[in-house]
Amino acid sequence: MSSRLPALIACALLLGACSPVTQDNFARLEAGMPRAEVERLLGKPSECAGALGMSSCLWGDKEQFISIQFAGDKVMMFSGKGLK
Repeated sequence: MSSRLPALIACALLLGACSPVTQDNFARLEAGMPRAEVERLLGKPSECAGALGMSSCLWGDKEQFISIQFAGDKVMMFSGKGLK
């Protein structure tokens, strides 16, 4: 049992390091896509701000990110930086 623990920890770390902020996932985004579908693809955003039915959310960090602007619950515009 003790020899399995390091292997399980290594697997957990590798899975945690896999970010959904990728060029492939960016290519799957479409204007009009529901927010729930975006969150299934990218997970919960790192940050969001908005008012009056508009919101802007960010996935990732300042070096590698996907930024999406929502009108209501639908993707209006999106952009990315540093995607691989």
